[in-house]
Amino acid sequence: MKRITIQVSEATAASLHELARKCTAAHGSSDGFTSHGPLTVSSLLAMLAEDAGMVVTRPGSWEGANMAQVFISHGYEV
Repeated sequence: MKRITIQVSEATAASLHELARKCTAAHGSSDGFTSHGPLTVSSLLAMLAEDAGMVVTRPGSWEGANMAQVFISHGYEV
């Protein structure tokens, strides 16, 4: 397992905490099924990193294709 450390602004960190909270609330209201269970900021970012990696490893999957679109929207060719 690799550890990657990033720095984000206080505002981004607060938004990530709120998103993790909302996703965890959705987990509780979705009959207990979500792909990664209740989320923390760390597990949310790990999930996004997995999906970003699928741009390379599984480009035809819904995760890989949707993440590729995010990168394309930011001006990157993938």
